[in-house]
Amino acid sequence: MKKFNIYSTALGATLLLLLLILFTIFTGGLSQAGSLIIAFFTLLAFGFSGHEQLRGYVFTTMIFAGVTIALYYPEYFLVIEGFKLTNLIIPLIQIIMFGMGTSMSLGDFGSIFKSPKGVVVGVSAQLLIMPLIGFTLAKLSNFPPEIAAGIVLIGCSPSGVASNVMAYLAKANLALSITITSIATLLAPFTTPLMMKLLAGEFIEIEVLTMMWSIVKMIILPIGAGLLFNKLLGDKTKWMDKLMPLLSMLAIGVIIVIITAAGRDSLLDIGGILMVLVLIHNLFGYTLGYFYAKLLKLNEQDSRTIAIEVGMQNGGLASGIANTLGKIGTMGLAPAVFGPLMNITGSILASYWHKRAPKGYEEPEQIPVNN
Repeated sequence: MKKFNIYSTALGATLLLLLLILFTIFTGGLSQAGSLIIAFFTLLAFGFSGHEQLRGYVFTTMIFAGVTIALYYPEYFLVIEGFKLTNLIIPLIQIIMFGMGTSMSLGDFGSIFKSPKGVVVGVSAQLLIMPLIGFTLAKLSNFPPEIAAGIVLIGCSPSGVASNVMAYLAKANLALSITITSIATLLAPFTTPLMMKLLAGEFIEIEVLTMMWSIVKMIILPIGAGLLFNKLLGDKTKWMDKLMPLLSMLAIGVIIVIITAAGRDSLLDIGGILMVLVLIHNLFGYTLGYFYAKLLKLNEQDSRTIAIEVGMQNGGLASGIANTLGKIGTMGLAPAVFGPLMNITGSILASYWHKRAPKGYEEPEQIPVNN
C-alpha cells in the first residue's frame, strides 16, 4: 500500500509540474522550461512504474526525458574529449542485434513451414506498405532532401523486436511475429538498399553495395555471433535473457538521445511537422497492414500480428544506416522521432486488443525476452 501511495503521489506531482511548465512557457518562454520538463517526464516514469497497467509506458516516458535533455543541453551528447558520440551508434546497434541472436535458434524458423501463408503475407506487407507510404509522405513534405530521405528510410527498414512484445500484449500470433521480424531483418541487407535506391534515389545518392555492407555489419554478423553463442553454450546463456533486454533498452535510449542532439537545429525547425508525418506513417502502417491481412483471408490473430509488424519499424537500424552515410543529423531525424511515437501508439493498440482476445486464442508459453 505504501508503494502505491508513493507512485500515486508522484503522478499527482506531475500535474502540478505540468501547470508550472505551462505557466513558465507563457511567462518566460519555452527556453526557460527545460529543467521542469525533464523533471516532469522523469517523475511521470517513476509514477508509471508503480502501476501495472501503466508500466509499459515507463521506457517511452524516459526516452522523452532523454530527448528533452538532448534538446536543451546538446553539447553534452556531441563530443567528449575529442570523441564523437555518434561513433557509438553502430556498436550499440550491434549489441542489440547480438542480443536478438542469443534469443534465437534455427528452430524459431519452423513457423515458415507451419504457417507459410502468414509469413509470406507479413513479409510482403513489410516490403510494400511502409516504403510506399514513406515515399509518398516524403514527396508531400517539402523537407530538405536528406530529411525527406529519412522518412523513406524508416519505411524501408524491417520491423524491430519491440513488435514481438506488442504482439504478445495484443494477444496476436507471437510465433508468427518473431518469424516475420527475423526474416525481414535477415533480408534487410538486400531489400533496404534496393528499396532506398528505388524510392529515395531522387532525394540523395544511394550507394547500394556500401549500404548493403554496412547493414551486414550491423545485422548479419552480430545476429550470427549471437546464434553461435546460443548454440555453443545452450542453457549457460539463460542469464542473458535478463541482461540483454536491459542493455537493448539502454542502447536504444542512448542512440535516440545522440541523434536528437546531433540534429537539434533541424529538429527545432521542422520537428512539429515531422512528428505529424511520422505519426501518420506509423498509424497507416497499422491500418493498412491489418486490412491487407484481412483481404488475404488471414484470421483475426494473424491480422493483428501483421498490423503490428508493419506499423513498428527498426528505428535503431535506420539510425545506424544514416550514421554510416554521415547524415545522422538530417537523415537520422525521422527514425529518432519514429521510435518513441511507435512505442506509444503500439502500447495503446496492444492494450486495446489485449482486452479483446481473438477467437481460439491460447496464451503462449513465454514472452520474447529482447525488446
